Amino acid sequence: MARSASYKVKFRRRRDGLTDYYLRTKLLRSGLPRVVVRISNKHVKVLIVSSKPIGDFTVASAFSQELKRFDWPFSCNNTPASYLTAYLAGLRCLKKGVSEGILDIGLHKPVKGGRIYAACKGLLDAGFKVRVDESLLPDKSRILGEHIVNYFKASGGRGFSGYLSRGLNVEEMPETFEKVKTRIKEAVEK
Repeated sequence: MARSASYKVKFRRRRDGLTDYYLRTKLLRSGLPRVVVRISNKHVKVLIVSSKPIGDFTVASAFSQELKRFDWPFSCNNTPASYLTAYLAGLRCLKKGVSEGILDIGLHKPVKGGRIYAACKGLLDAGFKVRVDESLLPDKSRILGEHIVNYFKASGGRGFSGYLSRGLNVEEMPETFEKVKTRIKEAVEK
């Protein structure tokens, strides 16, 4: 606790462990828009945020729930959904004339080949430039969801009751992924 006049109370978001102000300052000093990737238990959010002295402004964004409009029937927070959500955000951002940004993962731990880097790969494939080490990006089979299909086959369908009750064929995930990706590209280019 504060015992003298020289003690300075930290910002509330820092005390609560919600914001790393040191990292945020470094990102803001780059002068590039921040690519904010946030992953929750059910969804993925990708925002391209431009910072001005009066506050932050969202240039473009995408929410994984939007993938249902493009006939994505599977989970909205897995690796393919992260890629597709970022792909959508990247295309929207390019349409508005912003083509480069810096990755802001917040307090998430960076995991090689994880969903955050799948989102980076989606932005890169859309034509949006993000400074990221190529070795951290997931491979093509993981982005297509082939690891999910392999797990489905190995487990005999255990753990996929939500998909099976809706009559979804998990083995069609890679084909569905490609169809949804082309639908997103067509919709944004209109």
